[in-house]
Amino acid sequence: MTSLPDILVVSRQRSVGYDHARLTAIVMAGLPMCLEVARRLGGPLPDMKLVECTVVGRRRMAQVHREFLNVSGPTDVITFPYGEILVCAPVAESRAAEFGHDVTTELALYCIHGLLHLAGHDDVEADSAQRMAEEQERILKAAARENAAPAAFRKAGRSRSSILRPLPSIYLKEMV
Repeated sequence: MTSLPDILVVSRQRSVGYDHARLTAIVMAGLPMCLEVARRLGGPLPDMKLVECTVVGRRRMAQVHREFLNVSGPTDVITFPYGEILVCAPVAESRAAEFGHDVTTELALYCIHGLLHLAGHDDVEADSAQRMAEEQERILKAAARENAAPAAFRKAGRSRSSILRPLPSIYLKEMV
């Protein structure tokens, strides 16, 4: 049996408040489920010793987005194939309000999305993006349930399938 990679969740921003302990707990609870997906899809996640999820601000995310993808402005999440996941707190703050839940849950969604990229999911094509969105929703619900997700997150009928489309997440297959 493959051991779990270590997860390091760090904050490199001060502009948006969130529950760091709960974010870490949700990500850690979702990790075994993401590993199951990786075993099925053949992604590199099971072979990693460490995955780092870094919460950054708008300026840093925009800088990385421009540097590695030549796209202006911030995005929600960028996943590097060596196990680094950057998630943008200000983007999470604005998107969370659209779905009636808290910033911590939105950041957890982004971290799980990044873990699913490392598990082998791709969201370039619409059908694969839909499968990935369904998988991340399932994992987020299970992991958040274990970590006292707020009632607003558990509302019936809340769809997450299009959450990442306006601000697409990116899996960098090759570093520039």
